[in-house]
Amino acid sequence: MASTLGVAVVGFGWMGRVHTQAYARVPHHFPHLGARPQLISVAEAVPGRAEEAAAQFGFASATRDWREVAQDPRVQAVSITAPNFLHREIGVAMAEAGKHIWIEKPVGLTTDDARAVADAVAAAGVQGAVGFNYRNAPAVEAARELIASGELGTVTHARVRLFSDYAAHPDGALTWRYERARGGSGVLGDLASHGADLARFLLGDIAALTADTAVFVPERARPTGATAGHTLATGGERGPVENEDYVNCLLRFASGARGVLEACRVSVGEQNNYGFEVHGTKGAVFWDFRRMNELGVSRGTTYQDQPVSTVHVGPGAGEYGAFQPGAATSMGYDDLKVIEAYRFLRSITEGTPHGATLDDAVHSAAVLDAMTQSVDSGAWVNLA
Repeated sequence: MASTLGVAVVGFGWMGRVHTQAYARVPHHFPHLGARPQLISVAEAVPGRAEEAAAQFGFASATRDWREVAQDPRVQAVSITAPNFLHREIGVAMAEAGKHIWIEKPVGLTTDDARAVADAVAAAGVQGAVGFNYRNAPAVEAARELIASGELGTVTHARVRLFSDYAAHPDGALTWRYERARGGSGVLGDLASHGADLARFLLGDIAALTADTAVFVPERARPTGATAGHTLATGGERGPVENEDYVNCLLRFASGARGVLEACRVSVGEQNNYGFEVHGTKGAVFWDFRRMNELGVSRGTTYQDQPVSTVHVGPGAGEYGAFQPGAATSMGYDDLKVIEAYRFLRSITEGTPHGATLDDAVHSAAVLDAMTQSVDSGAWVNLA
């Protein structure tokens, strides 16, 4: 019989809800896991929100102070889904309290923040997982295996894109996300962090880069009340957008491959257009998040005019078999977080990391810091 593992969620906006729902679904998709999560506590500073979450999802207790979670002996593992500027303080405190942590990216505002959390996790001997959910897509894992197998030949160049319209509306509220002190590096931390992780997950370490950024919506209205997600605000005092709407970046991988990483949060007409194209000397592989369970694959020996086939992934790819019995049956975004939750809980029960770790977060943060450094200097930045 599986043992019970007390879990808590700190920060209950949209992502806190996603984590909570993932915990609830893990036993259904992974019944043989040695631990069953039990919702113990939810912490949220916005008045009334934690109580609403407890009533809806069945947490045993609710609080506005995350420090109570750190002190609660019933809690063994914590999801940290609070705003970016709180990640370091909460992550370090939870690890030092002996709690395993599942923390959303970008794990603070800088590489130093991510490293501080990673060091605290290592010192405490607890497990740490990070919310790089796109690498959990079975098609992405299949693409990684295809690249590693050599079927595409030697990888020559790749492109990773993350285009969204969540901040495209000029009346989008000036929340913490747009402030340097609380949101960090704008679209770099929000979307490019995923891109940096995907690039490294697929192709290995990034050796050097040069980047350019821009702010296209320079002012927004301050919200007059509590916000969640990407809400609109009109009539409030207007203030400056302090961090980036857009970034493009040229990459040099340690393998010798070249790459392009581009991300934007104000792309009108683009709804979560995330994906990659990887080209090799003998073939190529293509993935689009909006067609999450498909790969475009070109392989063979004809080189010129070589066709691209659509491959529908199935139970043999990643954790697909825990959700669907046959290929081409759709999975969705929330399923990726269920996989993430499963791998986090498995890490705890086995004492061995599974999935994205704090080390991966440090690598991604170093890429983001190098982008900022490159923009400031106008030069290439070496990461090796």
